[in-house]
Amino acid sequence: MKNLKLLLAGTVAALTFAGAAAHAERGTDGDLKILFWQAVSTMNPYLSGGTKEVYASSMVIEPLARYDEKGGLVPMLVTEIPTVENGGVAKDLLSMTWKIKPGVKWSDGTPFTADDVIFTWKYCIAPDGGCAQAAQYEGVKSVEAPDPQTIKITFTEPKPYPYSAFVGAQSPVIQKKQFENCVGAKAPGCTSANFGPIGTGPFVVKEFKPNDVITLTANTNYRDAAKPAFATVTLKGGGDAASAARAVLETGEYDYAWNMQVEPEILAKMVAAGKGKLETAFGTQVERINLNHYNADPSLGAKRSTKDAGPHPSLSDPAVRRALSLAIDRDIIVEAGYGAAGKATCNIVPAPAAVASTKNDSWCLKQDLAAANKLLDDAGWKKGPDGIRAKNGVKLSYLYSTSTNSVRQATQELVKDMWSQIGVGAELRNASASVFFGGDPASPDTFQKFYADVEMYTNNFDGTDPEKYLAEWLCDKVPGPANGWQGQNIPRYCNPAYDKLLGELSKTAELDKRATLAKQLNDMLTEEGAHIPLVHRGSVSSHSLKLAGVKMNAWDSELWNVADWSRTK
Repeated sequence: MKNLKLLLAGTVAALTFAGAAAHAERGTDGDLKILFWQAVSTMNPYLSGGTKEVYASSMVIEPLARYDEKGGLVPMLVTEIPTVENGGVAKDLLSMTWKIKPGVKWSDGTPFTADDVIFTWKYCIAPDGGCAQAAQYEGVKSVEAPDPQTIKITFTEPKPYPYSAFVGAQSPVIQKKQFENCVGAKAPGCTSANFGPIGTGPFVVKEFKPNDVITLTANTNYRDAAKPAFATVTLKGGGDAASAARAVLETGEYDYAWNMQVEPEILAKMVAAGKGKLETAFGTQVERINLNHYNADPSLGAKRSTKDAGPHPSLSDPAVRRALSLAIDRDIIVEAGYGAAGKATCNIVPAPAAVASTKNDSWCLKQDLAAANKLLDDAGWKKGPDGIRAKNGVKLSYLYSTSTNSVRQATQELVKDMWSQIGVGAELRNASASVFFGGDPASPDTFQKFYADVEMYTNNFDGTDPEKYLAEWLCDKVPGPANGWQGQNIPRYCNPAYDKLLGELSKTAELDKRATLAKQLNDMLTEEGAHIPLVHRGSVSSHSLKLAGVKMNAWDSELWNVADWSRTK
């Protein structure tokens, strides 16, 4: 029990929300102008795993609790964080109880109750619903309401780390009244609700133009009568990272711009204009290349990149997967595209320090072309007249996809050149970020569809405990037609031994043992080539020097405390 107390205490760093000083009056600071160069495609994060959707919707719909800028849990819609000490977590670890704050209302003025929380769970676990955040509810047996202000979550087995369901920006509560006819296969078709969810957050959607612009207004029913300071928010999407940075740092046209994935020397020149500043925080973001374990051949039609397509003809070879990683010089990629905002990594879980492994560093962190070539030689992949290796009529030539961004396209070119030095070819392709991360089940270009051999992007997890994130690589989380292409296991990796080890992590309370298991799971993913981790990325965004209250958060939504933002005079 001592170790369990340490685990919970380490996470529950704050039991009361310490925001900025209360504003004199709601809505006195006019319009807050935000730029997301990756345009938002929906305001329902349960239908998209994209960070842009999670962040944008966090201004409107909220979880019961979230993580602050230091990684500590803070209550949002509840009175306190449940622990064993305060009786909120059962001593047998099979259940936990949340108490809703008195008087919390939805933006339409109706009461926020436990029924909404229960419904949210049912919405995400519904068959054929394609819930993009299903891993957040892994191990939840039931969600009940002893009374309208109380939520009891029961787990299928003892849950040493219970802070997953309804915690963090990836697991917000949605209103039962608005979404009750949008469950299961009906979910994607509820356009009005998905584009304009009723929430408890500081802002309300006034108008949503998918992949373009969102207009929001202050929530008149927000629980703090003095907040938010801004009357409206205009969240503009599209363009590119460099133009978004310029609009804040040089022209001052916008107040805040998210995700400054721009070459460091360009950013430095923009900051010199004196209108804005950069905010950087290292959390759990990793730029990675996913390797498709299923056959992605276009000739397979509807079977493409599904289990029915069968194993990938060359990436199913462990020697090929290992060689692709060995051929990459991560230090060059960091230097060229990230500077001080990046670190070479071989981990998909790079932080916090207690769970960051070093096991794979010895073979993967530094480029080794000789070792990569030998692996392929020994595995029988021979170079042809064109310099591309092949075996049994199968060529090592890959469609390499990512989102449109200058840093990513530069990385693609670097990787293509590195792979060419071991006899591997690459056709480079990129798609608009709003489409690539959009989650539209009808689009062939989403990262979930993975209609390519390899694809590159960044992802991360809320908070400091990696259990729910590592659950994304379970065999039953593979995207496909049956789940609306919304599973989180993008590389289609499936290893029963991994699933079993994840189950052991979910039952373990001791801090040291949890860290050991998390490292082992992380190491399996890298060693077995589910993906190729490249860069541990710092979250870098920009904001006007006149924007106050910003607390850069790498553990939750960057807009987590937007209710506390204000404009200096």
